[in-house]
Amino acid sequence: RPPRSTLFPYTTLFRSQRTAFARHVSAIFATGALAVAIAYLTLTPLQVDLDLGSDKLYHFIAFAMLVLPCALLYARMLIWVLPAAILFGGAIELIQPYVGRGGELADFGADALGAVIGAALGLTFRAIAAKHASISAASLK
Repeated sequence: RPPRSTLFPYTTLFRSQRTAFARHVSAIFATGALAVAIAYLTLTPLQVDLDLGSDKLYHFIAFAMLVLPCALLYARMLIWVLPAAILFGGAIELIQPYVGRGGELADFGADALGAVIGAALGLTFRAIAAKHASISAASLK
């Protein structure tokens, strides 16, 4: 009979130290990469005037995605990542007028709300995955 971990790999998802380390590194790398992308996209001057709808929605989605990896894979890091994401959004809005872009308080609001909602979604998905893993482990007994 194969070991439980090969039958249900998700049952050990949150238990293994090696897996935890890989999740932590992945969360930090993804968050860092997204922060660099957001900084580039929001702090470079626009070459053409694009009217693709409400930019508030883009700010919301970007900052939700910024904190989602940490919320999902490394929840303890949210104590640092969530305030840092909100400060990052504020810093972007303060810097934008100096690089030919317009900084708006409404954009900062969308950034902050997106970060909070992204954290909530990540923690919710994490809880669902943990519950699913415990149900799968219980069905083996």
